[in-house]
Amino acid sequence: MTNTIKISPSILSADFSKLGSEVISLEKAGADYIHIDVMDGHFVPNLTIGPEVIKKLRPLTKKIFDVHLMISPVDNFIKDFADAGADIITFHPEATKDTAKTIDLIRKERKKVGISLKPKSKLDLIEKYLDDIDLVLIMSVEPGFGGQKFMPEVLEKTERLKEIIKNKKLNIDIEIDGGINFENCTLAKQAGANILVSGSTIFKENKGDLKKNIEILRKN
Repeated sequence: MTNTIKISPSILSADFSKLGSEVISLEKAGADYIHIDVMDGHFVPNLTIGPEVIKKLRPLTKKIFDVHLMISPVDNFIKDFADAGADIITFHPEATKDTAKTIDLIRKERKKVGISLKPKSKLDLIEKYLDDIDLVLIMSVEPGFGGQKFMPEVLEKTERLKEIIKNKKLNIDIEIDGGINFENCTLAKQAGANILVSGSTIFKENKGDLKKNIEILRKN
């Protein structure tokens, strides 16, 4: 893990009627990754986009597609999202019967592996897999909808995870997603996160000035 802060704007807050141009604008504005939330209406109470949309967006940018799968059973869809152009595929341990097998499926597609923890999910669920993954995504809201308020109670879990990674000398990114704004982004960084996912703040603050909002999140 590096100390460089990366910003991964969530296109869940973008204008879906012009998603392609929104992605191009994010690249021009200096986004490091493009965060794509995939929800199935089953694992979480909302429906979003599938592999076909990602496939259409893929030629528009060289930015890393940071794809967060909130779908169950997740194994059935990994190849589809890999083929569509995902670079990082992140899943929830509760969405699979065999976490090690899911990690292996993603690795076979030559993609980076992320595991996500919901606010109440414990680190014990993933600790033994840390040697085999590239990223942990800490959810700071209940997954399912954009625009929710940040839950500061997840910062303690983030700090503990950072300590474990440091003690084991692992090279793992810590990403945080949910209600990240210009104030709490500092707390997230102090707790150990080096990738910030933000939707509403990037797309709506400062009259939608994407570049300015990304820079504020990076530097605050």
